[in-house]
Order: sequence, then C-alpha cells, then structure tokens
Amino acid sequence: MDLDPHEFWQRIDPPGHSAEAPPDGFAHSFPARLPDGRQLRLPIRVLPGAGTRAVASLILNQASFAVEDALADILAEKLRPLAPEVIVAVPTLGLPLANAVARRLGHTRLVALGTSRKFWYDEALSEPMSSITSPLAGKRIYLDPRMLPICEKRRVAVIDDVISTGSSMVAVLRLLERAGIAPVAVAAAMLQGESWRAPLAPFADRIIGAFSSPLLERTAEGRWVPKS
Repeated sequence: MDLDPHEFWQRIDPPGHSAEAPPDGFAHSFPARLPDGRQLRLPIRVLPGAGTRAVASLILNQASFAVEDALADILAEKLRPLAPEVIVAVPTLGLPLANAVARRLGHTRLVALGTSRKFWYDEALSEPMSSITSPLAGKRIYLDPRMLPICEKRRVAVIDDVISTGSSMVAVLRLLERAGIAPVAVAAAMLQGESWRAPLAPFADRIIGAFSSPLLERTAEGRWVPKS
C-alpha cells in the first residue's frame, strides 16, 4: 500500500517491510535501503521530458525529525573515522542535515555556504550553480570571506542533502578550491542515480552517502524499475 503525499519521509520502516525488487516494478514509491537494512519509503518523481524516466525523491526539510536524525546518525558514523574538523553545509536542504551531523561529531559550529549575496561578499569566492531540481540561470554559491580562517588548513567535510547530477556539488568544490580548501569527504543523505559519478570522479574515494537510490525507467505496464 502506497503512502499519501504528506506521509512520505515521516518514518523509518524495519528491514523487509517493503519488497526491494518486486517482479513487476514499483508503482508510486521506492523503498530505499539504509546500511542496517531498515527502509525509507521515497515518492517516485517523473523527470521532465518524455515521461519515461523517474527518480526517488527526498525533500529533507519535509521529513520528520526522526528521519533526519537517523540519516544524520549514519553520516556522522561514516565521517567519524575521517576526523573532519569543519563541516561545510550546502544550502538549502543540506543545512539542517549538516547541523545535525556537526553536533554529533562534537563540533560547536559549521560553515554554511550561501546563495544570497551579502554586500560584504567577494565575487572571487563564488561559483555559478544549478541542480536537477533548481535549474536557474544566474544562481551562484558563495563562501563568506569571514569563514575562511575557520576552514584554512583544516580537515573539511562537505554535506548536502542529495547528490544527483553532481552539478551543484561540482560548483561547491570549485568554490572551495578557489579558497584553497580540499575536502576530505563529500557526504549526502542520498546518492541519486549514477550521473554524478563522472563529474565527481576526482573525488570518487571521498563520496559518502547514507543510502543510494537508482534512476528509474517506465515499463510497458506503466510501473517503474531501476534503469539498466
């Protein structure tokens, strides 16, 4: 039984709650598998175009605190062996997750990037940015110059909610490179599909996800299966 739209992202189900590979495919939701086998049901969103491809969607600021806490716990444990000293948060939906992870790692603050230019910002510390859900021309990502001393010569981990095409994270990494910052890890609640792998190939050994979800394609019967 599928969930109503407002019911998604509100609970973590036990292992085996939903079939992870039904023979006839998925109808309206996809059960993402967490590292311990628990499941998070995600709505299937049809991508613009011919209507033959779709993704499983995670909107973290609409999730319950319990779901956010579970994902933050997973990322914190995966990041802990890398001993990050600074968490850099990608706006907008990466901010609450980064906050939660930083707290779990014992940090007293984080460094939040921004997409709204403040008058004291330096254009040299910015990059054009777009994503699969926000393909807006003219959007830029900024690093507040006052945050540079916090990041310089420190072990930095970058956190976003979802990595999909990789385009927004590439912009973030270019921005950090401008500032002389080479992150020890790039983390997200969900690694969506495989399109991000090529643009983020130089960071392949530093990509961390709480869970993964596949790109989906429509069957002749109108259901959804992982794209082969």
